[in-house]
Amino acid sequence: MTELSLNILDIAQNSVKAQAKLIELAVEVDTAADTLTVLIKDDGCGMSAEQLERVTDPFFTTRDTRSVGLGVPFYKDAAESTGGSFEITSELGVGTQVTAVFGLSHIDRAPLGDINATVEMLVFYNTHIDFNYRYKVDDAEFTLDTQEIKELLEGAPIDAPDVKAFISEFLKENEAEVRKEKIF
Repeated sequence: MTELSLNILDIAQNSVKAQAKLIELAVEVDTAADTLTVLIKDDGCGMSAEQLERVTDPFFTTRDTRSVGLGVPFYKDAAESTGGSFEITSELGVGTQVTAVFGLSHIDRAPLGDINATVEMLVFYNTHIDFNYRYKVDDAEFTLDTQEIKELLEGAPIDAPDVKAFISEFLKENEAEVRKEKIF
């Protein structure tokens, strides 16, 4: 994929399909270490040891609509091709965690892309799931926690137009403040 945010969306969709109630997403840039780390963690159904062993094989998928599953293998390759690393852990009935570390300035690293649009899409199309999103650049960071927002809304829908507009603006303003004009 041309942008990492699309890979992140694909991996997070696996969490949605795993019936997660909470999905944590963290994007961390460490300019001193020259890394971009993306963590996706869920409390979904998890995977068996056999599934976990085969999840990075492009010819393995749990879907019955096609015989290949390229999302995780491509994401793993995207991280490792930049001198980074990839780790996936999972336990049946507990959940799954995917951690990808990318070489920040590596020539082969795809741009992060529109991570805000990815977060918005996940939140607004999966209102039954809670999301905790953290964006960090060096020592500056912000968090969007839909559990907190839903409590403040006192039953009003999180995908109501005015709430969507607020969340979109919150993400945009906070990302700009944390990034301080840097592009990842």
